[in-house]
Amino acid sequence: MTTPTTTPIKSMSKREPAAPLLYNAAVVDIKPVHDTLRIFRVLADRSPLEFIPGQYIGLGLGNWEAGDEYETPPADQKKRIIQRAYSISWPILDDQNHLLRPGEMLPLEFYVTLVTHTQPHPQSLTPRLFHLKVGDRLWIGSRARGSYTLRRANPTDHFVFVATGTGEAPHNAMIAQLLSKGHTGPITNLACVRYRCDLGYLHQHRELERRYPNYRYVPLTTREPENVNPQRHDFVGKRYVQDVVVHWSANLGDDRPLDPKTTQVYLCGNPDMIGMPQSIGHAEPIYPEKTGMVELLQRQGFRLDQPLLAGNIHVEKYW
Repeated sequence: MTTPTTTPIKSMSKREPAAPLLYNAAVVDIKPVHDTLRIFRVLADRSPLEFIPGQYIGLGLGNWEAGDEYETPPADQKKRIIQRAYSISWPILDDQNHLLRPGEMLPLEFYVTLVTHTQPHPQSLTPRLFHLKVGDRLWIGSRARGSYTLRRANPTDHFVFVATGTGEAPHNAMIAQLLSKGHTGPITNLACVRYRCDLGYLHQHRELERRYPNYRYVPLTTREPENVNPQRHDFVGKRYVQDVVVHWSANLGDDRPLDPKTTQVYLCGNPDMIGMPQSIGHAEPIYPEKTGMVELLQRQGFRLDQPLLAGNIHVEKYW
């Protein structure tokens, strides 16, 4: 991936004297995908911070920083760090377009969408992140966490990654790890976004497809003209990952069977897409009203991966 040329400049944010004592990392690169979608690279003062592909770590900024115009921090919460956990993404390719093995880069990469709401519920952290410039300081957690990882990676298994929006982030590192270790089984990556411009890693995934016959990237959109205008000659309707799973063979062919005996599925993103049952302890799961991936997969014999019961459906919700 070509690293964008950036020049460190002073942030427009107001920095209070307490910031140097609270912040322990710096922004070293920002790639603007578009106005509300960015890829940040953050270097911790105590680098390197090790992580397992798929894990997350906390990022934070003081509530004194410039943020959502509708937000006014309560008087009793001055000088508070606003924190949120973000999955660690991965560039996939280096500056020479070579596959970048996870662990070979010191800055951590984050794939962030700008979340804004008007009153009465203004957002706190992402508007502040989007005010940052290269060289600005922020807070980062002391270590990566999470069990949404490739714990059982049989080299011949079919790995299916399913994401909405920035839910792609943890999958990028997982896919790079599998390919760098010579995974021979199929790898299918489904990504559903509103518009094609929301596919921040499209170039990298197309390059992986070109190089690795066992890798396939399937981007889906829901709001492009061909998704919403029935009068178009290329009208396909809104395309969701659930539709691909229901018609799996027609969409992906029999060479990539969705077989629970040989397939591991990773779901990350919108809870509606995931569709977790209300209770997984019942004899019959109680699914949400909207049919999600978990219900579709369990009908086909897949099982949720749980702390005391191994399964082949792995889940990471994004809110």
